[in-house]
Amino acid sequence: MEAQRKRFEKFCWDNGRWLEDYVLFEALRRRYKDQSWNTWPREIAKRDPAALDQARTEFGDELNVGRFLQFAFLEQWRALRAYAKARGIKIIGDLAIFVSYDSADVWTHPDVFRLDAERNPEVVAGVPPDAFSETGQRWGNPLYKWEALRDRGYDWWVQRVRWALMLCDIIRLDHFRGFQACWEIPASEPTAVHGHWVPGPSEDLFVVLRQQLGDLPFIAEDLGLITEDVVALRERLAIPGMRVMQFGFGNPGAHIYLPHKYEPNTVVYSGTHDNDTTVGWWKSGTSEEERRFARAYLGDTQDGIQWAMIRAAEASVARQCVIPMQDVLGLGSDGRMNIPSSANGNWSWRYKPDALAPELAEKLATIANVADRGGPPEHIVDSGEYFVV
Repeated sequence: MEAQRKRFEKFCWDNGRWLEDYVLFEALRRRYKDQSWNTWPREIAKRDPAALDQARTEFGDELNVGRFLQFAFLEQWRALRAYAKARGIKIIGDLAIFVSYDSADVWTHPDVFRLDAERNPEVVAGVPPDAFSETGQRWGNPLYKWEALRDRGYDWWVQRVRWALMLCDIIRLDHFRGFQACWEIPASEPTAVHGHWVPGPSEDLFVVLRQQLGDLPFIAEDLGLITEDVVALRERLAIPGMRVMQFGFGNPGAHIYLPHKYEPNTVVYSGTHDNDTTVGWWKSGTSEEERRFARAYLGDTQDGIQWAMIRAAEASVARQCVIPMQDVLGLGSDGRMNIPSSANGNWSWRYKPDALAPELAEKLATIANVADRGGPPEHIVDSGEYFVV
């Protein structure tokens, strides 16, 4: 117990920069029935020092419980990560470019976000109207004061990425295009129609991150409407982009998602967490023309469209290959992980232990080995990487 107490005390000391504000924020959220922080008493919402000191005194034991829960999580996560590493397994984490307005981040650091005098958002993030939505998407996340962040050495971002590196081996940067330019929407607007593009930090942020943290294992989520300047930024930074094979069988413009168009610095997915499973996509998410093109491109599908897709992805020049577990198991739409813009029923799928049959592992291993993505380490030279998630 004494050793654990010392580790706990060290954890609190090392992480006090974010931990103290986070546990206080959570305690206040409980007191105020999960209402957004901007509805709390004015002196608390605006972080009056005397009011915060009084709250810390009142919540003394509750804050200690919050600190210990964070400590226990990190202890367990580190054990899991060590277990995975010993077996050659890497963990990919997702780092969203924006954060929620109703978060400890915005409450604690209002000076780095575009807020008005009452600390309400002036502008919010989203994407413009397109073929999928005539009003675009209004996400509602507050935008950053990039100039203020630059003047202070992007310290908030450095701390954020440093923490992500403690948890994961590889970091997927969600909405990478926002680092080049993002869609700014007046907070008073109900849709994204009246937004406009505003510049992001471009490579300035990444130069500082690399100076502070070294070479970074990023993946750029560069899906959707990607302009030449976004591609140029990713290439200058030498960060691999994403290619999702399910997207590749429509019109000729979609062929960038097919293996013959890849460059080596790429991560190929059969589908992502936002897609239907490959079997579900095949049965209900494709037109007859797309299925005809897929058969022509992928060849033999007798053992299932998902295996034809897996073989093509792993045989590509992309250095990294990600195959969702649902595709390995050949599941239909009932195994889908997430439906974007749907608030309910997501992220609930779990595989059952008896689903991981030895013959599936052997089949995956055979494909990985012949595609130079697996095998004994002494037989691998500059190999690509292969993940099942």
